[in-house]
Amino acid sequence: MRFETVVLDLAGTTVKDDGLVEQSFARAYDRVLPGNPGRAAAMEHVRVTMGQSKIEVFRALADEETAQRLNTAFEQSYAELVDEGRCEPIPGAEKAVRELRERGLHVVFTTGFGRATADAVIAALGWQDLAEAVLTPADAGRGRPYPDLPLTALLRTRASSVASLVVIGDTESDAASGVAAGAGLVVGVLTGGRPAESLRAAGAHEVLTSVVDLPSLIDARSLDAGSLGAGSLGAGS
Repeated sequence: MRFETVVLDLAGTTVKDDGLVEQSFARAYDRVLPGNPGRAAAMEHVRVTMGQSKIEVFRALADEETAQRLNTAFEQSYAELVDEGRCEPIPGAEKAVRELRERGLHVVFTTGFGRATADAVIAALGWQDLAEAVLTPADAGRGRPYPDLPLTALLRTRASSVASLVVIGDTESDAASGVAAGAGLVVGVLTGGRPAESLRAAGAHEVLTSVVDLPSLIDARSLDAGSLGAGSLGAGS
């Protein structure tokens, strides 16, 4: 099996989160629903659904009009934090992505953010040309844990099969999305604060300390596959 397309999450995987999603939601909630007694439960819901489409998270908390207002306020709040210089890459993430591209792999960023937030993050980091595409739930149809984002990445990069996909992220939703898409390699990373056992339970085949270790893992997996193929050929010749 030869891997062709690497689907990389943004916040928590290639971009430091440091609580920015929670802080942005808290700001948004207080602006849209000041003094609402459901705030604590809403914050817990945001933590549990980390990595999923933000508008869907808000729809689970409120009616459609309020959810849209929360989503708009969230994007404004996140943009404010980005403008405050709070958006930083995971150390070594950019180098790792460039190594993947040098190996001939396609790289696509995916996120649960809306387009405005995703673009603000990419612009703040100067990553406009780092990946071949940046996909949001609006681009794919549904966000995580559904398979739409990885499958859209497959179509965009014209990969030959779902087995050639590598899906990597820091949340259970990322792992579940990769599994649902039939990805040949689903990888969890610990930079988002989720425990390794939770990522594995969600379907991650491997769990890494950081995305920095991804190129080496892909190399090792590719070598193993090549050795198996060579062994099989020799046995049957």
